[in-house]
Amino acid sequence: MSVSPASSRAGWHTSQPAVPGRPPGGQRRPANTAAPVLTVTLSIPLACEESLTPAARRLLEAAREMLERGEGVIIGSVPAERRPDQPPASRSPARSVSPTIPALHILASSRSVLRDEEPLPLTRLEFDLLLHLVAHPRRVFTRLQLLNAVWGYEHAGVRTVDVHVRRLRGKVGVDVPLVTTVYGVGYRLADDARVTIDRSS
Repeated sequence: MSVSPASSRAGWHTSQPAVPGRPPGGQRRPANTAAPVLTVTLSIPLACEESLTPAARRLLEAAREMLERGEGVIIGSVPAERRPDQPPASRSPARSVSPTIPALHILASSRSVLRDEEPLPLTRLEFDLLLHLVAHPRRVFTRLQLLNAVWGYEHAGVRTVDVHVRRLRGKVGVDVPLVTTVYGVGYRLADDARVTIDRSS
């Protein structure tokens, strides 16, 4: 409880304690007041997630979790407008651009995954999760369905799926479109994922 002096009379009087988020004097905010929006700009080199510092990796994972829960949006950067007195930049001749998205190759018989011919160290569950999603393209799976299909039981909790998806994305690399989050439903294989499966023995 706070104490404040009375301005027009002698002595002191007590006032109600301040409530966070409420104006002083007990007045409530108008019902039509828009909720505050926090804009965060992340400038993190994403060429290779393994080279990130632990603090940057935690920040990136926290941002991913917020997006997966539908608590945030990604807004692309807008290029700055050219000033009238600024000469236009010289254009270089157009060149053919080769695909830069790394390709994944799953060897089912040896239970191994190659990223551009380099092996990826996946755990058993990470491999099974990737194989299941790749084997069913354009199909959305709920977390419970993935638990039944990959884990074989439901007792681990649906958030276990989120953890393994996050780890799988981290190992494959943020530059590789792989698993798409369908907000409010679950996960599916990304439309532009470059993944092949070799089931030969």
